[in-house]
Amino acid sequence: MIIESIELKNYRNYEELHMELNQGTNILYGDNAQGKTNVLESVYVCCTSKSHRSAKDRDIIRFGQDESHIKLQIRKNDIPCRIDMHLKKNKPKGIAINGVPIRRASELFGLANVVFFSPEDLNIIKNGPSERRRFIDMELCQLDKLYVHSLVQYNRVLLQRNRLLKELSFKPEYEPTLDIWDEQLVKYGKEVIASRRSFIRQLGEIIRGIHTRLSGGKEEISVFYDPDTQEEELETALLKNRSQDIRQKTTLAGPHRDDINFIVNGIDIRRFGSQGQQRTAALSLKLSELELVKLVSKDAPILLLDDVLSELDGSRQTQLLSAIQDIQTMITCTGLEDFVNNRFPIDKIFKVVDGKVYSQN
Repeated sequence: MIIESIELKNYRNYEELHMELNQGTNILYGDNAQGKTNVLESVYVCCTSKSHRSAKDRDIIRFGQDESHIKLQIRKNDIPCRIDMHLKKNKPKGIAINGVPIRRASELFGLANVVFFSPEDLNIIKNGPSERRRFIDMELCQLDKLYVHSLVQYNRVLLQRNRLLKELSFKPEYEPTLDIWDEQLVKYGKEVIASRRSFIRQLGEIIRGIHTRLSGGKEEISVFYDPDTQEEELETALLKNRSQDIRQKTTLAGPHRDDINFIVNGIDIRRFGSQGQQRTAALSLKLSELELVKLVSKDAPILLLDDVLSELDGSRQTQLLSAIQDIQTMITCTGLEDFVNNRFPIDKIFKVVDGKVYSQN
């Protein structure tokens, strides 16, 4: 799959933009705060319906405007396809595929797979578990539509259960209705846990070889799913924690508290790893994500690299650049030196200046 063109209107600092992309490596360079990341974000939003920054739609719309428009022209299996997305300040976003509106954003998942890699991702190992859960969810939602349904329903039920827990201090007679929410939470929670377990198992098989290469054969990594509760224990855990849930007014057990363990040479690097080990593991994780998308979708994803090269040493830069030569990539940077020094092929260059993009070849 490739993106042929991007059109933006009233998106962040862009009043209007039209870009024709090459199917290989596309470089967007320029000073900081000019709008390079905004272009990559728009692609991610149009493919997943969500910003990698967790931004709300109203924050993405250009200041002083009520709507923003993104249009991607893509080609998948040599068949052209257009994705249109309207972001609105006070209404749900509108999405159309080839001019036909879709009812749910989840229908978009899997049409165009993207992998986003930013400097913040280098901290995914040492940061809190919520970031690692978000990593699992964003990738699984692109690969498995059944997971999208299970996750959406689980989060909906969890929200309703937590609302009820807050109300019980005023209306304790409603406590028996927790059984209704628990039944649904267990149903969808089991599906979420099973899908995550399978995903991490597949990822773990791929990451081992990649990490060995990145570390020059010095390190061996294992990745394990760390569920808050096992599938068969979720119902029991909810009943056991009920009185504590009521006291704390929140649900204390379930996949919304899951995590991932990263073990390098027998050491849990979330807690005891050096910064270098954590960053190498994060890079291995992203490269594994690329390979897993290829394996599951039988197609190459679009790779979005946001100013990552400046955060990596020469060896890791070379490893990353050599891994992406067969897929369409959009890379932001402040200068072209990294690519010239690495003799890395550049297919198209864009200069970004104050919300305007100029093609230079």
